Amino acid sequence: MRPRSIDEMVGQEHILGPGKLLRRMLQADRISSLILYGPPGTGKTALAHVIAAQTQCRFHPLNAAAAGIKEVREAIEQARTELETAGKRTILFVDELHRFNRTQQDVLLPDVENGIVILVGATTQNPFFAINSPLLSRSQIFTLEPLTREQIEVVLRRALEDRERGLGRIPVEISEDALSYLAEMSDGDARRALSAVEVGVLSASERPVRFTLEVAQDSVQRKLLDFDPSGDTHYDLASALIKSMRGSDPDAAIYWLARMLEAGEDPRFIARRVVICASEDVGNADPQALVVAAAALQSVEFVGLPECQLPLAQAVTYIATAPKSNAATMAIANARKDVREGRTLAVPKHLRDASYKGAATFGHGEGYDYSHDHEGGWVDQEYLPEARRYYEPTDRGHEAVIRQRMEDLRRQRGAGKNQT
Repeated sequence: MRPRSIDEMVGQEHILGPGKLLRRMLQADRISSLILYGPPGTGKTALAHVIAAQTQCRFHPLNAAAAGIKEVREAIEQARTELETAGKRTILFVDELHRFNRTQQDVLLPDVENGIVILVGATTQNPFFAINSPLLSRSQIFTLEPLTREQIEVVLRRALEDRERGLGRIPVEISEDALSYLAEMSDGDARRALSAVEVGVLSASERPVRFTLEVAQDSVQRKLLDFDPSGDTHYDLASALIKSMRGSDPDAAIYWLARMLEAGEDPRFIARRVVICASEDVGNADPQALVVAAAALQSVEFVGLPECQLPLAQAVTYIATAPKSNAATMAIANARKDVREGRTLAVPKHLRDASYKGAATFGHGEGYDYSHDHEGGWVDQEYLPEARRYYEPTDRGHEAVIRQRMEDLRRQRGAGKNQT
């Protein structure tokens, strides 16, 4: 059911719709090297074939997982011969381009630059991470999006009706809920949806085939999630989890947690992110958040999956619903900036270590006033040789209490100075 023309392509209207860049390039026959980036089953390979047919170019496919430098050089040499003898350009389609190492990618560079081949690379990995910069600079990058449920249904109906390339010769009665289920469970992957409907139809013995919801569920079995522990999705999901907790949306946060767990993410990685968020985004507005997060991390180590999903869920929802403050985060960031960029402040003599023999010779510890000897456990005393203010508590949660106490102490300090 691979599309034979641009009009048969389903989805990707943002690059193939009327007036969009890739459609204009195809209509003008001005295709340059390009990289198609998107999740599986969104039409990258299909689009490469359409481009080759639309431009009347010779099409030479390679799979980066199986091809080496020898195969790349042979393909380029064939393209050069075809250009010199027949004047016909070659589209070198490299599927899973991200699997080519740096040397293999570098082999392509001169001939891509000289126009010997038009490179069309397909990748599920972020090209800015997986593809060499020189190759990127010579290529247009087009992002393909997962197909919507409605678009998946269009693909499935076509397959069931097409007598030449699809299942149209077999009478099939498919229910709407079965069609909706396949469209939902395929997760925007047309290939997965087509495989499921093919399994369901061809495994049936009765005619006409009654493709019910139960048949659809048997055909799909378990939903597979696109996930690579070293790729984009790994970091995108972690980012979404943290930003949802920071944004005080427990429902979004718990969904992204579920996505990560279902995809097979290491729960220890999740727990570390949760601990960081507890300090970075909640801080002293609710000091208990860090306690809960640290307990979740310890629980992950002791308990493991699947049970550790429970303390993780507790920590994520606690942090998401806690009052927020990044005052401690800003305090250490600004203090470290001063340490890096400003003049180093000397430790005042009365604060220096006086525990060793001979410290008194240097005057270390002399004049230090022990706070607990005074009422309230506080005494007005200099702790920095220059006045600095890094920690600015908010008026949210427990930090409101801290803020009030700091203001009271500053007033007492100011009153003491006025008296002197």
